[in-house]
Amino acid sequence: MCQPNLLILKIKPMKIQQQIRANFDKNSIVVYQAYGKIIAENAVKNNKFQSPFSFNRMTWIKPSFLWLMQRSNWAEKANQNYILAIRISREFWEELLNEGVLTNPDKLIYKNGQDWDKKFKNAKVHIQWDPERSLRGSKLEIRSIQVGVSRFLIEKYNEKGIIEISDLTPLVKKINNLRKQGKYKEAKKLLPPEKIYDLPISIQNKIGIK
Repeated sequence: MCQPNLLILKIKPMKIQQQIRANFDKNSIVVYQAYGKIIAENAVKNNKFQSPFSFNRMTWIKPSFLWLMQRSNWAEKANQNYILAIRISREFWEELLNEGVLTNPDKLIYKNGQDWDKKFKNAKVHIQWDPERSLRGSKLEIRSIQVGVSRFLIEKYNEKGIIEISDLTPLVKKINNLRKQGKYKEAKKLLPPEKIYDLPISIQNKIGIK
């Protein structure tokens, strides 16, 4: 008896996507940061950062809520137990991205390692892509962006980029309590809304959006 011909399909490995997902409107975008009590309370009260916030080192901002939850262990890490939602202008956000240099020498973007090294050493903004996280904390196939604002731009970020600073700590604790109880459907309903943030092709190519 003849065996039927079997169609063998070669399945290509899934490419990991790099995309910006964020809570944004026509004029602004929300990024997240985690701090200790004094820095956070001062920032919310004055709608800008003040000492003991450091203006002399790089500060990292992240538009992915769940990525920061993983980083701060849902506001349970020391000095990361206050979660701030910082609404900044889209104009400033895109200015940061346009200034950005990746933290790794992507061969599709930089001519060679020397080209990347020169640009990275002079960069005022660092861009890094990390695995996005699910509500349960597992890694996803999508990579989310985090943006490092250097000391050369922190003053501008603070004085001109920021529109509003809000304390999301009570919301974070509420969502985390639901997670701990296994109530993921209820927790999901409380997550800040996020959708894909489109950028000009020139910036996409520069920062490695795939």
